[in-house]
Amino acid sequence: MPRLALALALLAGPPAWAGAQTAPDAEKLFLRAIELHQAGDILGAIDSYKAVLALAPDRGDALSNLGAAYVRLGQYDDAIAQYSRAISVDPASTAIRLNLALAYYKSARPQLAIPELRRVVASEPEAKNAYLILAECYLQTGQDGEVVSLLKPRAQLFGNDPAYAFLLGTALLHMNDVIDGQKYINVVFGAGESAEAHLLMGMAHLTRQDFRGAKAELERAVKLNPRLPTAHSLYGRALLALGEPEAAERAFRRELDLNVNDFEANLQMGHMRRGVQKLDDAAIYLERANTIRPGDLTARQLLASLRLQTGRTDEAVVILEAIVKDAPDMIEAHVQLATAYNRLKRPEDAQREREIAERLTAEAQAKQPGAKGPGKGGVEK
Repeated sequence: MPRLALALALLAGPPAWAGAQTAPDAEKLFLRAIELHQAGDILGAIDSYKAVLALAPDRGDALSNLGAAYVRLGQYDDAIAQYSRAISVDPASTAIRLNLALAYYKSARPQLAIPELRRVVASEPEAKNAYLILAECYLQTGQDGEVVSLLKPRAQLFGNDPAYAFLLGTALLHMNDVIDGQKYINVVFGAGESAEAHLLMGMAHLTRQDFRGAKAELERAVKLNPRLPTAHSLYGRALLALGEPEAAERAFRRELDLNVNDFEANLQMGHMRRGVQKLDDAAIYLERANTIRPGDLTARQLLASLRLQTGRTDEAVVILEAIVKDAPDMIEAHVQLATAYNRLKRPEDAQREREIAERLTAEAQAKQPGAKGPGKGGVEK
């Protein structure tokens, strides 16, 4: 089951526009451009669409088809520019807006695809492909709760669609809901053995910290489909937990060969490169991880650590101050912030952060099993 293959096929060719009648010359050029486009002469089609637009700059069908031609060449920035112009001409067109979202999605900018896809599904509540792509974008940006909120109420619309079950099951497993996730795993397995089914089983094992079980399932997944998104990344996580860092690094690199914007692979590679003092490499991976998921606390904290390690203390402070604002109980961030303030010769700020870290540490220790509370031999802070 190719992941979202049906939805992404929308990018394969120009939409079937009737075409508003403009000057006869423009109409002839437009029909010629479609012929070239359908015949696979993409460069010729692009030239013809541009000629149409020179005569009729606000012709939405030519703008949209020109965007589709650029997609065929992998020139997503040019495609996005044309789709955006087409939207300005025809803001009510869900077809153009969906193609714009797909161009963002295919160019690894899911955060920009999301608002466009939300508008599509608001206008067309039965647009199944748009729901699936939106769910995929939510997954890529770490918004698992949004996936569940989007897809779970639409079970009747999708029935036993394996792509629907895969996306919803993935989100539930990310949220450690193995019991509910298992129902969707069963749907995927019901469609026959597939890489997606083994991937979901591997995720379930990871959630239970059964790393050997996860390794076995994920090995099967990557053998069945070596290009399945996230499979190598999750396989690398299982290998890392089993004490096989070299094999894990190979898996993460393989994931990045397939998808340079995989969050987990970038995060882990950044952490591993930093650990062996390959700091320039670490910066590339961690900066990319932070771009993909700017709200992720682990990615932000690792990047702040790297900034401290490389002497970019002012930048580290900016990151760490934002972290403790968003997550005031994150002990390590307060410790690092105290270190950064010391380096900047801000002793009062450093002392404040140390005291916060000590208080949070004491509170965490008091919650540990067997800890003694005040009045029973413990020390009241």
